[in-house]
Amino acid sequence: MPIDTTAFFVTGEKPFRRKDHPTHIEAVYDGKKDYKKRLEAYQDEIDELQNMMYAHDRYSMLLIFQAMDAAGKDGTIRRVMSGVNPHGVVVHAFKRPSDNELDHDFMWRTTKALPARGRIGIFNRSYYEEVLVVRVHPGILTGAQKLPAELTHDLNAVWQQRYEDIRSFERYLHRNGTRVIKFFLNLSKEEQRLRFLDRIDTPAKNWKFAEGDVKERKHWDSYMTAYEDAINATATPDSPWIVVPADDKKNMRLIVSQVIVDALKAMDMCYPKVDEARQAELQSFRDALSS
Repeated sequence: MPIDTTAFFVTGEKPFRRKDHPTHIEAVYDGKKDYKKRLEAYQDEIDELQNMMYAHDRYSMLLIFQAMDAAGKDGTIRRVMSGVNPHGVVVHAFKRPSDNELDHDFMWRTTKALPARGRIGIFNRSYYEEVLVVRVHPGILTGAQKLPAELTHDLNAVWQQRYEDIRSFERYLHRNGTRVIKFFLNLSKEEQRLRFLDRIDTPAKNWKFAEGDVKERKHWDSYMTAYEDAINATATPDSPWIVVPADDKKNMRLIVSQVIVDALKAMDMCYPKVDEARQAELQSFRDALSS
């Protein structure tokens, strides 16, 4: 049975308050066996729909994943999309900007990574870092980003301008056939603490843990405010935010899968139709191969 995902959508039609969105809900699966079966079915369906999108060659899809550290972005992308033809999916993980990237506008490095028609592009973090991390650490504007002082004296104006730029950019993408879906994996502070401890206690996960993770955790409340403001400012019916409860990773992956399937099905797609002349040509090829 399909998952009803309407409760997770934020479209800008009413204010978003994070406290109204739980980080944990009742499981949508019945045990590990059912979870595995349902996830595999989603993988097959996404693969089939993406193949049609590739053949149709009119639309593209951009999936953006934003979350606090340890929310499960990497694992969700890997599990949900593992069954999809790799020719049809491109994943970009945006970490600390390089010197070259910092010498351009704040959306330059993500713009050049947008998906081509027929493909699904996935951003593990994105241009939204510019109103999340940079908002929590505004010194980045005049430091690493080297913006002129006259552009940064009013920080509230900076964030409002960037929200406006992002809304315009996503509207532009939609008008050109790119469907933008933004996932906020809504993790609780306590669950993050437990996952950090697991990274420390599990040798195979030690590499995932960094000192900066603990430092950023101290800014939790500031990040939550930044997320709430960014979602309120950029959620639209055409480019919605999906606020997914993230304390249960299996639940989260199934919900994300359902959203992607629904979005692909909502596109007006079909396989290219073959006219009579082409059908005759194909039949001649078949006759030659058969003989």
